[in-house]
Amino acid sequence: MGRLENQVAIITGAASGIGEGTVRKYVSEGARVVIADIQDERGGALAEELGPGTTYIRTDVSEEEQVAAAVGQAVSKWGRLDVMFNNAGFGGVSGNIEDLDMAAYDSTMAVLLRAVFAGSKHAVRQMKAQGSGCIINTASIAGLQAGFGPVTYSAAKAAVAHMSRCLAVELAPFNIRVNAICPGLVLTNIFTAAIGLPPEIRDAMLPKVDQAFSSWPPMGRSGIPEDIANAALWLASSEASYVTGQAITVDGGLTAGRSFAEMGGRIASAFGMDPAAMAPIRTNG
Repeated sequence: MGRLENQVAIITGAASGIGEGTVRKYVSEGARVVIADIQDERGGALAEELGPGTTYIRTDVSEEEQVAAAVGQAVSKWGRLDVMFNNAGFGGVSGNIEDLDMAAYDSTMAVLLRAVFAGSKHAVRQMKAQGSGCIINTASIAGLQAGFGPVTYSAAKAAVAHMSRCLAVELAPFNIRVNAICPGLVLTNIFTAAIGLPPEIRDAMLPKVDQAFSSWPPMGRSGIPEDIANAALWLASSEASYVTGQAITVDGGLTAGRSFAEMGGRIASAFGMDPAAMAPIRTNG
């Protein structure tokens, strides 16, 4: 028996990246899943591949009525909604603050923050009626520390993390849990877009991007969608029944900091010393 046997989930941004990885994970664990996305060809193909336990609905998460329609489809098809994974996102507007286009700011916030409110709003109506539910929101390490994303993206993700805490407190009396996941450097099109790669070469460039960034996290590799899907599976399962109001970081240790040994090596290089000469400092404190 799967860990999500007979549960019903909606995943936004579900046709690729973290969303697709989570769809596959949830279905393998017995869930029925509404694939909500604007990538019609990919979303439809994914639903066809995974079979009758899934359904695709075109969902522009910046439009509240389309988010409501996704919730309506889950309930009309399977009678309930156990998990709402507000995952859809994109890099959004970037650039210097003095040059920021406010219309682009509004469209970025509509996807990254307003959509999470809308998804939670419509999911909660059903979850309160049935007496249980789980909401998972995709935040980011960019919402925890500066320097990991554009300012608008980072501000939106910080808001998502804190909104998740606030909703957790509000909804706990109704047996509804709310948590956020904060991914680190995960190899998806959002990340490759954020570093400026044109759409037509992003997939082909993923191995080179991985090579360039894999040394950043202490664990020595970039993240993959399955890393986040595993966290989303656990949060949705009964194993996390006492977990709410958390912003769970999945980043290979990136936000924990650099090792002292590495810092010593950098200091040695700055002074033209052999890094081995720093060993007594690194080991003796």
